[in-house]
Amino acid sequence: MSKKNYAGIPDKNARLDDAQVVLIPVPYDGTSSWQKGADKGPEAFLEASENMELYDIETRTEVYKKGIYLAPPVTEDSSPEKMVEAVYKTTKNYIKQDKFVTLFGGEHSVSIGSIRAFNESFADLTVVQIDAHADLREEYEGSSCNHACAVYEASKTTNLIQVGIRSMDISEVDNMDENQVYFADNLYEDWMDDAIGQMTPNVFITIDLDAFDPSIMPSTGTPEPGGMFWYETLEFLKLMFKKKNVVGFDIVELCPNENERSSDFLAAKLYYKMLSYKFKYLNHNPDEDDE
Repeated sequence: MSKKNYAGIPDKNARLDDAQVVLIPVPYDGTSSWQKGADKGPEAFLEASENMELYDIETRTEVYKKGIYLAPPVTEDSSPEKMVEAVYKTTKNYIKQDKFVTLFGGEHSVSIGSIRAFNESFADLTVVQIDAHADLREEYEGSSCNHACAVYEASKTTNLIQVGIRSMDISEVDNMDENQVYFADNLYEDWMDDAIGQMTPNVFITIDLDAFDPSIMPSTGTPEPGGMFWYETLEFLKLMFKKKNVVGFDIVELCPNENERSSDFLAAKLYYKMLSYKFKYLNHNPDEDDE
């Protein structure tokens, strides 16, 4: 992965010392069990970002001016366990520098390391997982650092809320708190307020792109029918950024296809949208009843 500024932004907005945001690419695909290619996701995401408009119409902001530092990619791939440890250490390092830390994978096992770092750094953490799959297996294919285990540790050590789930193994039932799961076929009116009400003040968001319906997000390793759509997902994200202190996030499982580039641009736009919401509502009073 060649070193460029995120989204081609000017050097003055891309320096670590001045940047408020850090973006860590993790081009890893060591445990995917069906389609391979998520290791190419960060590069495709960054390429799409370079061709994206940087003015956000909804928030009327240019969030890149807050400074976005594109960190060197985490390339540890000798084992799933070492990869998770490398992600954890890298994430923790930038959190300690008082940055708003974000990651782009790679497959979902990278989130084990990112969640671990945020959980150690922020008290009483809620993890909001937006995903098609439960990812609650304690171990899969001989490792607890598998993509199928992405939030098992979080289910034991954080307040885990799962949204968009529509595929799981029977072995995961006992590890799931169904009172805090919003299955894709049951996202009815007011579910967002219910989910927000279950969150603690500090929130980390992990988004597996297969949460989206494959009609708008086909380029992912394990697409599932019946997924979420663009504007409802943005509505939920905006609500979290307004009501809670979102301390960081990761986005994973872009599996690019050279014949289908819209998914790359969805991922790019989603990332930039989340940053736009973060800084739009940074000092927002959740009790204020604005639009």
